[in-house]
Amino acid sequence: MRAGGLAVFALLCVTSLLVGARQLEWSGDAWLTLTASRLPRLAALVLTGVGLSVCGVILQHLVRNKFVEPATSGGLDAAKLGILLSLALVPAASVPVRMLFALVVCFAAGLLFVLLIRRIQFKSTVLVPVIGLMYGGVLSAIAEFYAYRHNIMQSMQGWLLGDFSRVVQGSYEIIYLILPIVVLTYLYAHRFTLVGMGEGMATSLGLNYPATVALGLLLVAVTVSATVISVGAIPFVGLVIPNLVALRYGDNLGRTLPIVALSGASLLLACDILGRVLIYPFEVPIGLTAGSVGGVLFLALIIWRQR
Repeated sequence: MRAGGLAVFALLCVTSLLVGARQLEWSGDAWLTLTASRLPRLAALVLTGVGLSVCGVILQHLVRNKFVEPATSGGLDAAKLGILLSLALVPAASVPVRMLFALVVCFAAGLLFVLLIRRIQFKSTVLVPVIGLMYGGVLSAIAEFYAYRHNIMQSMQGWLLGDFSRVVQGSYEIIYLILPIVVLTYLYAHRFTLVGMGEGMATSLGLNYPATVALGLLLVAVTVSATVISVGAIPFVGLVIPNLVALRYGDNLGRTLPIVALSGASLLLACDILGRVLIYPFEVPIGLTAGSVGGVLFLALIIWRQR
């Protein structure tokens, strides 16, 4: 299965390099097109897919709910709010400074969401993402009001919808922060698996539960802020991939994390290729294609879980 997954991933990577509004001609400036645009886009796609799917796994273990990910817990909206705060408070801020604002707001919003879910006893697991969507809606409304008051609504549009068409060499490199996040997640995979068993069980096994939860939220905040500031908000990747992998391979992160990462990257590559060929030579933003595919899979998962 893993060999087949690697083959599919490799095929999607090659297809992504070859598909575009401008056909590659293996003479002249073909190498320039590859290095300046196609290869950076491919790297951003793979890293974003890996990062968002890993974020979904972490959040699902922290909250102990299979329907939670950055889009259904307010993470994406919190990152957008943080970026808008940086634009208003420090208009000349560099990309790292804007990401720092997004990271702080995203971490605080994630911590508040976890505390809120822990205080409320839900009879249905579906209610948790509903609360998360409501929570994200509140954060989004605050962000839009803030953008309107400070006349930066136009700047906000870039983070409302995921789009890889603007990824070129020199404009996306901050997304490489996802690589150490994935490594740390793998190193702490056993601890996150214990967190998913509940606070009582994890504490009885000697785990520092609050510190592990804080670390997980920090890893999620870094990944979400890096992806939103680089390519915009992309929903549902971190929800459907961990669920599909868990249905077949279980919930042991030490064993399933590489599969989750590879599957997340493959899904995002497929959605991006679909967006580039639907109305060729124009392009459908990946926020629409990934949102549509992910939304259908999300609905199917809810129906499957309730059977």
